[in-house]
Amino acid sequence: MSDFATNQDLDAARLRKAFGVFPTGVVAVAAEVDGELIGLAASSFTSVSLDPPLVSISIANTSKTWPDLRRAAHLGVTVLAEHQAVVCRQLAGPVANRFDDIAIKASDDGAVTLDDGVAHFDCTIYREVEAGDHFIVLLELHGVEHPESGNPLIFHRSGFPKLAQLV
Repeated sequence: MSDFATNQDLDAARLRKAFGVFPTGVVAVAAEVDGELIGLAASSFTSVSLDPPLVSISIANTSKTWPDLRRAAHLGVTVLAEHQAVVCRQLAGPVANRFDDIAIKASDDGAVTLDDGVAHFDCTIYREVEAGDHFIVLLELHGVEHPESGNPLIFHRSGFPKLAQLV
């Protein structure tokens, strides 16, 4: 067995490629703020705690969307379904077109979820933590719904492979 080299040149391209071998689910984070739909896609969603019920997302500190989205009273988080790869790319594209032809629901508190997702959460910001070039955003859950069928959208090596059925 060879020695694991330390103090390597960990440039961003090399790290992005290494991080990409770990498949993740993809979520849409959205809200209505000042009468406008605001949202983004994130592949860094994870469960954190049951008591209190918390999840987390990571947002680049260069995000132009997060400063507006974080002003929302409530945020909607939708776990995207495997057929929503185009929607995911759209949510990462030009701001003016992010919600074109996407069916949504908005709560009275402004949380916006996408109709075809495999899980929906109504959240508020619990805490934000600066972490390098990102913010780790802890979200407290106030509501959840999910259908009993459907597979999540998987992001792996910059693409969206299908999740194999587990038998």
